[in-house]
Amino acid sequence: MTTHAIAIHALQKRFSTTTVLDRLTLDVPEGGIFALIGGNGAGKSTLIKAILDLDRPDAGEIQIRGVSSRLPEARRSVAYLPERFWPPDALGVGEFLTWMGRLHGAPNDLATTRTTLAGLDLDPAILASPIRALSKGMTQKLGLATILLSQKPLWILDEPFSGIDPKARALLKTQWRAARAQGVTLFFTTHQLADVEALCDAMAILHGGTTLFTGPPRACLERFGGHDLETAYLNALDHAQASSTSP
Repeated sequence: MTTHAIAIHALQKRFSTTTVLDRLTLDVPEGGIFALIGGNGAGKSTLIKAILDLDRPDAGEIQIRGVSSRLPEARRSVAYLPERFWPPDALGVGEFLTWMGRLHGAPNDLATTRTTLAGLDLDPAILASPIRALSKGMTQKLGLATILLSQKPLWILDEPFSGIDPKARALLKTQWRAARAQGVTLFFTTHQLADVEALCDAMAILHGGTTLFTGPPRACLERFGGHDLETAYLNALDHAQASSTSP
């Protein structure tokens, strides 16, 4: 039986009278780059919290690399970056990266750390700086560096491109492709559909608590039409709206 990086079956989550996830089923293959896209409030962050067992679903099952997400050992293979990344500002950058390396069980190699920072357009001299002195964009890059240095086989990232400049975005894409070539699985949410089109092996559109589409970006273009993924995404939403209102 094939083991997926993430396997979600019939996931249900309600908040009061609102159904956020409606018997959602989704498989994320091992060793690729997978994007979850959808509008604000579509349930992307809720789904990530459910995967990480930070918020229990009302029904359904999630497995991470063949292990139930409710078991602590399921998260030993995961590196996670939240949408709002707030590292402890009392620490220095170098201290924080050393601490995170210990949590991930990754070796503390200064040369690799410096190369990783430079690969995100961060001056390695920042290692001597306090975190409180970093800008928002630099703080986001620091979070991305912890993921790149984690040596985990599964990365889960919520809006990882938020707040970083174009050069860093381009450099990050290069590092992601290199990680994929080494067998790492990347699962991330984003509103930047051009990045999905350029990077991803597969994607899912989350809408109305379930998926409108799952598959390669090229297949999404072929199914819903349009000259780019943004147009195909809008067409998919229009199709869903028409289907929900038809007699």
